[in-house]
Amino acid sequence: MPTIPAIDQEKEKQLILKEYRNLLRSLKETITTSERKQLRLAFEMALEAHKDMRRKSGEPYIIHPLQVAQIVVKEMGLNATAAICAILHDVVEDTELTLDDIKREFGGKVAKIIDGLTKVSGVFDLTSSIQAENFKKLLLTLADDVRVILIKIADRLHNMRTMDSMPRKKQLKIASETLFLYAPLAHRLGFYAIKSELEDLGMKYTESETYKEIARKLSDTKRERSRYINEFTRPIKERLDEEGMKYQIYGRPKSIHSIWNKMRTKHVTFEEVYDLFAIRIIIDSPQNKEKADCWKVYSIVTELFTPNPDRLRDWISTPKANGYESLHTTVMGHRGRWVEVQIRTVRMDEIAEKGFAAHWKYKEGTADKSLDTWLREIRELLRNPDYNALEFLDDFKSNLFSKEIYVFTPKGDLKILPQDSTALDFAFEIHTDVGYHCIGAKVNHKLVPLSHRLSNGDQVEVITSRKQKPNEDWLGFLITSRARSKVKHALKEEKRQVALVGRDMLEKKMKSLKLPLDDKNMAELMSYYHQPTSLELFYRIQNKDIDLKDLKNFQIKGGRIIAPKRQDKGKGTINPNLITANADLLIFDEMSDKIAYSLAKCCNPIVGDDVFGFITVNEGIKIHRTNCPNATELLSKYGYRAVKTRWTKQQEIAFLTGLKITGVDDVGLVNKVTNVISGEMKLNMQSMTIGAKEGIFEGTFMVYVKNTDELEDLIHRISSLKEITSVTRIET
Repeated sequence: MPTIPAIDQEKEKQLILKEYRNLLRSLKETITTSERKQLRLAFEMALEAHKDMRRKSGEPYIIHPLQVAQIVVKEMGLNATAAICAILHDVVEDTELTLDDIKREFGGKVAKIIDGLTKVSGVFDLTSSIQAENFKKLLLTLADDVRVILIKIADRLHNMRTMDSMPRKKQLKIASETLFLYAPLAHRLGFYAIKSELEDLGMKYTESETYKEIARKLSDTKRERSRYINEFTRPIKERLDEEGMKYQIYGRPKSIHSIWNKMRTKHVTFEEVYDLFAIRIIIDSPQNKEKADCWKVYSIVTELFTPNPDRLRDWISTPKANGYESLHTTVMGHRGRWVEVQIRTVRMDEIAEKGFAAHWKYKEGTADKSLDTWLREIRELLRNPDYNALEFLDDFKSNLFSKEIYVFTPKGDLKILPQDSTALDFAFEIHTDVGYHCIGAKVNHKLVPLSHRLSNGDQVEVITSRKQKPNEDWLGFLITSRARSKVKHALKEEKRQVALVGRDMLEKKMKSLKLPLDDKNMAELMSYYHQPTSLELFYRIQNKDIDLKDLKNFQIKGGRIIAPKRQDKGKGTINPNLITANADLLIFDEMSDKIAYSLAKCCNPIVGDDVFGFITVNEGIKIHRTNCPNATELLSKYGYRAVKTRWTKQQEIAFLTGLKITGVDDVGLVNKVTNVISGEMKLNMQSMTIGAKEGIFEGTFMVYVKNTDELEDLIHRISSLKEITSVTRIET
C-alpha cells in the first residue's frame, strides 16, 4: 500500500502567511487602518473555517481565496472591500459560518456581496435550464453590486490556472463553460488581459495538442521576435525623445487563442500569421491633451512606416461600448512584415487592463455612459418574466463578443449597436413602442426594409404605423438581445389572449364529460399531446392544431382521464440499462454495438481524436471531437449529458474526413495528390472539389482513413509535394 507523504504544517503555515503578506503589499497604497483590521479578521475567519479543507492538488484550501483576492486587487484594480469579499467568498457555502456572522463582523455591504456570490455558486447543475438559471442569477447581481461578478470572474480565473489535478471530464466542462461565458463576459466588462488568459487556458484543455504546438513555436521564435521589435521601435523612440514626450513602448505576443483563431479563419499556418505581436505605445498625457497627443504619435509612426489605410481603428474619438479607448494602425515594417501598433495614454491603458473597475476612478465620458446603458439593458432583460433562462443565455451571449457599429439618428445623436444590427434593432434602441410599430426605415434618405443590415456611419430614420404589431418572423433577423426580448414578450402576450379562448373551449368540453379541469387531468392531456406548458396546450386547441374530439378515446375513472397509448414513430432513445446516471465512461470496443451511438457530422471524429459522447434526446449518443465547433456550447449548457469516451481496440473501420489543400497551380498537380491518396496509401476517396484562380490551386478532398496516425501520414506526404503550400484538416 503506498505511503501518504506527511504534511509539513510549518511549511504550509509559512506558505499561507506569504500569500496573505503578498495581498497586503498589493493593497498598501489604498488600504486604511480600519480596512487592514477588517482584512486581518476576514483572513483569520476564513483560515479557521477552511482549516480541514484541501484542494484536489493537495494544497490547503485557504490558498484559493487568498489568490482570488490577489487577482481582484492586482489584476482588476479593486480595493480592500472587494479583497475581504474574495477571501470570504466560499465560507457561507462550504462552512458553518452564516451570512448573519458576516454581517455582524463586516457590515451590510460585504454581507450583500457574499450573499450574491453564494447564490451563484455550483456551476455544474443537473439540467441545462438550472445551469442557465444560475448564470442568470449571476447577472442579476449586476443590478446590486458589480463586484460580485468581478469576484466570480477572478474565482474562475484561479480555478482555470489550477485545474491540472481535476478529472478530464470536469476539466472539459469547466473549460467549455469558461470559453462560452466567462471569457466573453470579461471582454464585455473591459478586462482584456483576463479575457485572453481565460481563452488560452480554455484552449489548453479543449485543444491541448494545438495549444502546446503554438506555445512551443512562440517560444522557439521569441529571440528573433525580440530582435525585430527592438529594430522596429528604435526610430520611433528617437522621434518621441526629440518631441520631449513621456512614454513607454513595448512589444507583446498575441494570445495563443487569438493566433489559433487567425489560423482557422484564414486557413493559414502558424508561420503565415503575420501579426504574431503588437507594439504598444503608452504616453503620459494630461486628459485635456490626450487626443491631440495620440494623433501626434500616430503621425510620427506613419511618417516612419507606411500604414495600411484599411487597418486604422479609431476608438479614441468613439470608444467601444465597454469603455475601451485606443488608436490602432497596421504599418509595413522592415523586411516586408506588417506590424500592428496600438497608441493610448496611461489612463486609457488602465481602463483597457482594469476594465470596469477603472471607471470608478475615471467617472466621465461616453465610455462610462455606454457601460451604464449596457447594465440598464441587462436589468431590463432580467425583469422580463417570459424570458426563460436558456433563451436569455443565448440572446445575452450573442451580444457579448460582437463587434460594434456606430449609427446616427436624424438629429445626429450617436447610437452604438452590435455588428449586423438591422433597421428594426435600431427602432427598438430608440423606444420599445417605436420598435413595435416600425414598418420600415430610411437609411441615408433611402427607403429600406426592416431587415436591412446597418453599417458604420449610417443615419437612420424610423417609419412607423399604429396598425403594425410584432411578428414572429422578426426573430429571424433581429440581433440585439433587447429587441429580441421585447418581441418575445409581445408575442407571448398575444399568445396568452388566444390561449384564454382555448382554455374556455377545453373547460366546456370537460364539463360536458362531467370532469374537472384540475392539475392531474391537465398533466395527462399535456403528456398525451406532447405540450410543455398549459399555455401551449390551450393555444393549440384554439388554433385547431389539437382536436378535442380525441377525448372520446380517453378512459374515465373516478373523475380522472386516462389517455390511450400512442405508438410514436421515430428513432428509439438510449436504453437506460446501458447508460446510467453514474456511467461516465463509454468505451468503443467489442461491446460498442450494444449502445446506440453515431459520429457527429459537425466534426467527423476519427480514431485517435480526443472525443466525448453526448446523450441526445432521440438519436442515441453522438460522438464529438473535444475541439468540435459545437463542443464549447454543448458542454457548458448541457454538461450533465456528456459521457467520457475513449477509443480502444477497433475493428477495421474507415472514417470520413476532409483535407483542404492549397498550392501553386501546375500541370499534373491533381494527379500527384490523388496518386498519394489512392496509389501510395491505398485510401478511398469519397469526393474532391478543385479550382484554380490566378495561379493558386485550391482543393477539398474527402478521404476515408482508419485513425489520426494514418491521417497525419497522409498530410505529411501531400505536404512534401513541392507545389503544395498548405494541407489542413477540415474542422467541419
